[in-house]
Amino acid sequence: MKRIVEFRKLLGVERTTSLNEMKKVYRNFMKEFHPDKFHDNPEALKEAEEKSKRIIEGYHFLVSISPETAENNKESYLESINNSVIVDFQYKGQVLKIDFSDGNSYEYFGVSQDVYKKLCQSDSQARFARRKICTVFTYRAVTQTVTA
Repeated sequence: MKRIVEFRKLLGVERTTSLNEMKKVYRNFMKEFHPDKFHDNPEALKEAEEKSKRIIEGYHFLVSISPETAENNKESYLESINNSVIVDFQYKGQVLKIDFSDGNSYEYFGVSQDVYKKLCQSDSQARFARRKICTVFTYRAVTQTVTA
């Protein structure tokens, strides 16, 4: 959750900001901080490179968790969580990454330690994840299989 808040603050966007609006904000930042604008000032160049890298990272991250992105990928997501087995999962700092047998992996943000412990202790981790994690927490695709 900290990363989400940090990137939203960096770009000055809200949770409800559309992808088109976010793209405009991103492009305006990149026009302002593009390293090519600072080629004759080494100190400003280095600062612009760092700032632009952070802006790019933030933009791509926020696009990946956007409700519009989730809606666009809903069919594939539902296919994974409903029809695939959980192969592995890792938990670190309120971020739970779940790997599914179809090759897709998703990160879930804001997952409490209590929910993670219940997942570990569950008789059916897939069922618990579908009911208490996959449909509740903000998520993004980390890796996705390509379907032909």
